[in-house]
Amino acid sequence: MSDPQHSPAAERNRQPILEALRSVLPAQGAALEIASGTGQHVAWFAAGLPGWNWQPSDAQADGFASIAWWCAEAGVANVLLPVLLDVMAPSWPSVGAEFGVRFDAIYCANMLHISPWATCAALMLGASRYLTADGVLSTYGSYLEPDVVTSAGNLDFDVSLRETNPEWGIRALDDVTRQAALAGLRLSERIQMPANNLLLVFRRVDVVGATPG
Repeated sequence: MSDPQHSPAAERNRQPILEALRSVLPAQGAALEIASGTGQHVAWFAAGLPGWNWQPSDAQADGFASIAWWCAEAGVANVLLPVLLDVMAPSWPSVGAEFGVRFDAIYCANMLHISPWATCAALMLGASRYLTADGVLSTYGSYLEPDVVTSAGNLDFDVSLRETNPEWGIRALDDVTRQAALAGLRLSERIQMPANNLLLVFRRVDVVGATPG
């Protein structure tokens, strides 16, 4: 493949995200990436977390060749072939047999604000189904917080998203955590990232010793 898909933002944020993931993940495990996109993240994380096996996925197959290119470029062997996965589907992946294993980590970047709100509940419910007992769900992106001033850049970004599709938009952190609680997950870490983004880490309620509120 001569021209893989390329995201300048993914290139900028992949190392800070990797460092954040290293702070919350054990040395080894099995990870599912939701909405793998270009493949830049999964290739970088597979190289930086060699004890982890990665399952990339996306709702569309047109980026699968790009994912393979980036993984080949990184020289990693701990990435499985990508699978079609629509978070709204009743079982994951969307094509073929249901996953036969549970994952120690599920990672999803920049999906919630470029998809309908219903995908948030679907992501949380799916994570609850497919995570191991002590597994973690990590989501990366921009969020609106009640006690944090939203940057001008994020406000403009939110407007542009909603102009593109009225069902899109930066999500309120309180709304996201509420959906997580309904699925038996609770926000355990909020990690500030560059460019006014956050990495959110969700764990099962019984693991963090709390009940949904």
